[in-house]
Amino acid sequence: MAFKALNIQRRDFLKMGSVAIASIAVGAVAGKSAQAAAPRLDEKDPTAQALGYKHDASQVDKAKFPKYKPGEACANCTLYQAKPTDPWGPCPIFAGKEVSAKGWCSAYVKKG
Repeated sequence: MAFKALNIQRRDFLKMGSVAIASIAVGAVAGKSAQAAAPRLDEKDPTAQALGYKHDASQVDKAKFPKYKPGEACANCTLYQAKPTDPWGPCPIFAGKEVSAKGWCSAYVKKG
């Protein structure tokens, strides 16, 4: 009889394990959805304006931000936390908001 009790526990363990794995998978998908839902940074945001952020790096005020060099963009910045091929991605400078891969700000640091 002890053997039969062990099988029941094993079955329960396997069922619970399956539920746990499914929960983790659903949580991962939900987390990715929440991340994808982050708002895009508005160029009028006070921090964006202070750092000269533009969605399109070619629109940077070069007189005000002489540090800008053609070819620099969020996609090739160390701070950009998405794949370089993603059109928008998170940046720790603008917490909770996504920046354009084609954008630029004065916090730019070339990936090295």
